[in-house]
Amino acid sequence: MKVKLNSIRRFIKIKSLSSIVMFVTSMAALILANSCLAPVYEKFLELKFTIGVGNFHLTKSVLHWINDGLMTIFFFLIGLEIKSEFLTGSLNSMRRAVLPVFAAIGGMIVPIVIFLTLHHGQAGIEGWGIPMATDIAFSLGVLGIFGSRVPLGLKVFLTTYAIIDDLGAVIIITFFYSSSIHWNFIIIALALLLLLFILTAFTIYWKYLFLLLGIIIWILFLKSGIHPTIAGVLVAFTIPMHREKKFSDVIKKGKKALNELSKINGKNEAELKAHKEAIQVLDTFTSKIQSPLHFLQHRLQGIVSFIIIPLFGFANAGITFTTQGGAISPLTLNIAMALLFGKVLGISLFTYLPLKLKIGILPLHTNFKQIIGLGFLGGLGFTMSIFIANLAFDSADMINSAKIGILLGSVVASVLGFIILKYSIKGNRTSNQSPYINPERDRILLGTQDIK
Repeated sequence: MKVKLNSIRRFIKIKSLSSIVMFVTSMAALILANSCLAPVYEKFLELKFTIGVGNFHLTKSVLHWINDGLMTIFFFLIGLEIKSEFLTGSLNSMRRAVLPVFAAIGGMIVPIVIFLTLHHGQAGIEGWGIPMATDIAFSLGVLGIFGSRVPLGLKVFLTTYAIIDDLGAVIIITFFYSSSIHWNFIIIALALLLLLFILTAFTIYWKYLFLLLGIIIWILFLKSGIHPTIAGVLVAFTIPMHREKKFSDVIKKGKKALNELSKINGKNEAELKAHKEAIQVLDTFTSKIQSPLHFLQHRLQGIVSFIIIPLFGFANAGITFTTQGGAISPLTLNIAMALLFGKVLGISLFTYLPLKLKIGILPLHTNFKQIIGLGFLGGLGFTMSIFIANLAFDSADMINSAKIGILLGSVVASVLGFIILKYSIKGNRTSNQSPYINPERDRILLGTQDIK
C-alpha cells in the first residue's frame, strides 16, 4: 500500500508542477496572439513539416503535428493510467470507485445538458462536448496550492474522477467528433490491435514490435477519419502489466551491482567506467522487474507533463481578443456557464446520491463541502476542452469564441473552487494512511467486511 501511495503522490506532484509550466506557455500564447508578433506566431504554427520513409510521406503544419501527433502520446499515457487504475488502482474495487465514477458521470452529463438547453437552436450546437472535460493538471495545480492541508483522499478522488472523465472524453471524440470513416483502414488497425492483445495474453512483449505496430495503427487511424489520438488509448490498453522477470530472479545480481557501486569512491577513469557500468546494470534490472505498463507510465509522465502539454497550450491558447471572432458571443457564454455550473452540479449531486444510498463512502478526512469545491475545480476544462473545440468547429471565429468561453469558465470555476476549499480544508493535515481504508467506519456503512 505504501508503494501505491508513493506512486499516487508522484503522479499528483508531476501534474501540479505541469500546471505551472502549462500556465506560463498558455499565457505566452495569449500575449503573442494579441501583440504585434501575432503574424509571427501564426506563421510558426502554419509551418509545414514532412516525415516519411521511402515513398511514404506525411506533411502537416506545426499545429497539426502537435494536435494529431504529440497529443497521441498524451492519449497513450491516459490509456496507460486508465488501465492501471482499473487493474491495480482506485478503480479495481467497486467500493473505492463508486464515488469518483458517479462524480465523473454527473460531471459529463450535466454540463452537456446545460449547454444543449442554453444553446438550443443556435449556431455552434455541435460544440456540446466541450464543457464535459476536466483538465487534471490545472485542477490538481489549484488543489496543490493548499499543500499539506489537503487530505490525500481528496487528491485521489480528484485524480480518479479526472481519469474517468478523460475516458468519457475519448469515447465522445471517437463516436461524435470523427469525420467520415473509411472502414477498410479501421479493420486493418483493429486486426493489428487484436494481434497486440494476443501477444500480451501469451505474455509476449517486444517493445520495438509494439512501437512499430503502434505507429502503423496511428497512421491507419489518421487515414480512417477517426481522430488518430484514439489510437494512442487503444494501443495503451495492449501494454502488458506482467513483469519480464520475477523480483527474486534478479535480486542477487542487483545486490551485487549495488555492492560494487558502494565500493567506488575515486574519480579516476577506471572507477568512473565501473560506476557507469554498475548504473547500467541496475537500470536494466529495474526495467526487467517493472511491468512494461508502469515503466512506460513513469517514463512518459515527465515528457507529457512538461513538454507535450505545454506545447499544446502554446499552440492552442492563442486566443485573439481584438477581432470579431474574439467578441463575447452566445457560444462563449453558454460554454462558460455549462463548465461552471454543469460541473459543480453534476459532480456534487452524483456524489451525494451514492452517499445517500450508502453504497459509497467519502475518503478519510474529507467532507462534502470539499467535494463541492472539487466540483468547481472540475470546471477547469482547458486542455481537453480546447482539443474538442478544435474538432467540433471548422470556423476560426467559432473556435476562438469557444476558447474564450473555456478560458472564462475555467478562471471563474478555479477562483470559486479555491475559495470554497480554502475554508473547508482549514486546519487539515495529510496522512500516510490509505485514503479509503477505515475498518471501523467501513463495517458500519458497508457491512462486516473490510475494504481490501
